[in-house]
Amino acid sequence: MTRILMVCLGNICRSPLAEGILRAKLQSNTSTIKVDSAGTAAYHIGKSPDLRSIAVANKYGIDISHLKARQFKVTDFDAFDVIYAMDTSNFKNIISLARTDKDRSKVKLILNTIVQDENLSVPDPYYGGDQGFEDVYQMLDKACTSILKELF
Repeated sequence: MTRILMVCLGNICRSPLAEGILRAKLQSNTSTIKVDSAGTAAYHIGKSPDLRSIAVANKYGIDISHLKARQFKVTDFDAFDVIYAMDTSNFKNIISLARTDKDRSKVKLILNTIVQDENLSVPDPYYGGDQGFEDVYQMLDKACTSILKELF
């Protein structure tokens, strides 16, 4: 089984979208691949995704309303094979918790799956309008398509 973790800051905008998109793309392959999401900060633990993330996901037939925010923890290095950070700040936060080179090797920037080695960040749409959530959805959709191609 391959285990993938998507990580942003609060786990209510970008990472639950990435989780939902990848799960939707996997469809019947979910028995061999586990997808989850987390945030590096504890701001929203136990809360549902931002209503704008839920809305943009629904627009594309994906329901993420049942997801609940949780904080990234060191044991996630043991529980997951690949950890996709949404931006360079969260990438650094995750790496700072790594105990070993093996832990560090699991952490990747999600947009490097589509624009290799550019180290681009998925912008945080939280303080913007609906278009920001649409833009983030489109970026993550492309990245998740690339991840899917790597998996199969």
